[in-house]
Amino acid sequence: MGSSPDPGREAAPAPGGGGDVGSGGRDSAGNAGGVALASARGRWVLLCAVLASGMALLDGTVVNVALPTLGKDLDASISALQWVVNAYMLTLSALLLLGGALGDRLGRRRTLVVGVVWFAAASALCGLAQDAGMLIAARALQGVGGALLTPGSLALVRASYRPEDQARAVGAWSGLGGVAGAVGPFLGGWLIDGPGWRWIFLINVPLAALVLFAVRHVPESRDESAAQQPFDVPGACLAALFLAGVSFALIGASGDTSAGGVILPGVLGLAAGAAFVLVEHRRRNPMLPLELFRSRLFTAANIMTLCLYAAIGGILFMLPVQLQTTLGYDALQAGTATLPITVLMLLLSASAGDLARRVGPRLPLVAGPLVAAAGVLLMLRVRPGAAYVTDVLPAVVVLGLGMSLFVAPLTATVLASVDASRAGLASGVNNTAARIAQLLVVAGLPLAVGLSGTAYADPDALNASFGKAAVGCAALFALAAAAAAVFVRPSPAAWHHERGNEPQCKTCCGVQAPPLEPGGRAAE
Repeated sequence: MGSSPDPGREAAPAPGGGGDVGSGGRDSAGNAGGVALASARGRWVLLCAVLASGMALLDGTVVNVALPTLGKDLDASISALQWVVNAYMLTLSALLLLGGALGDRLGRRRTLVVGVVWFAAASALCGLAQDAGMLIAARALQGVGGALLTPGSLALVRASYRPEDQARAVGAWSGLGGVAGAVGPFLGGWLIDGPGWRWIFLINVPLAALVLFAVRHVPESRDESAAQQPFDVPGACLAALFLAGVSFALIGASGDTSAGGVILPGVLGLAAGAAFVLVEHRRRNPMLPLELFRSRLFTAANIMTLCLYAAIGGILFMLPVQLQTTLGYDALQAGTATLPITVLMLLLSASAGDLARRVGPRLPLVAGPLVAAAGVLLMLRVRPGAAYVTDVLPAVVVLGLGMSLFVAPLTATVLASVDASRAGLASGVNNTAARIAQLLVVAGLPLAVGLSGTAYADPDALNASFGKAAVGCAALFALAAAAAAVFVRPSPAAWHHERGNEPQCKTCCGVQAPPLEPGGRAAE
């Protein structure tokens, strides 16, 4: 992309920006020349960014493991457990782009501090929840804080360091974040089996205190041109209504909700979605510029993202429950069972990005999903009496290998499909698409596989539904591979020529979503 990293470039796009966030105007970093990574202040900045992103990452990796325990302790139905996951994902997905814009306008450090405090307070409410309804409401509040944390941590790294240190800083941030993702399931399982599930949320409070201690050393930065761009509040509200309505309809349909209670929110959600498209088409500075989708490659890459991350979200929602309910694993065993996925992605994603640059993106974007599909089909062996080494581990390893193949090339393909000036916006849209896919699959998958009420606690019923879910998720992976074969150009020369860009994405470990890194030399 650009020949040198811009300290003002942002990971998340401004709603009104229509371009690479932070590159459209003067960026006030508040520190002449930027901070040196090797300095004491530079290490504090990195610690702050890693801890802030680690809070959200840790939360996302352990909640699925806690679902059986939550259901038992709170006497919750499968629909309530779906909302425990989706209440967070709903507010996060709807406000993610807006959260990046707030950092641009109000200051990235200030926005991060607000996000940390908000996230910690909401986490405390989660830990104190006395019933499923209170937990769901607190999770929705957590998502608001997550929408400020997720783009904000990388934004600090990009804006704080001097240009010659940005590449190493981004790499260190990504690598340490990958370590946090690897530790998450182990730590979460230990907390659930030990002090109790409430501590998977309460642990965020001391982590937040550490972030607030470290943030004193972080320089403030903002995009001076952002104040001239209005917030797309109608777009953000309509997006949230669309996601909420569709999620409520899908979750309600698999529960005891009446037909009217399903149809009405579904219709309202779809109407809000249609209104969102109209509003974004007419606004001068929309949150989501629809002209991005004039690029066939950008559209195809985001369709692939929807399929891939729906498959990932679906199988990682069902697998921990299957391991605990059907195979009798405790939370720690279930959490560490999926650890090879994160480890493989941490070790192999950079090599997959290099492979894509040499041979073109089509091969890894076709082979990766097919390998992942094979891994999910191997999970049909994860049934009563299955052994971890011979049945669970091979499936998890093959799935991790497949994901390692496609995550980095997928992100780089998205970046190659737009002008370099819009890389940040394209990255933010793609990240949001992945989270929306996971939100919708968690809402709709139990309905599709016939899992309702408290059937998730019945080993026989759950085992039958898990088998159907594995086949469905494998089909989504295969559909993404087919889309890549049809729409992605095979040669690296054609890929680079798509927009005159040279995609760079070497720091990927996106189990929950593609990285928000906007590419360019800073990813090297």
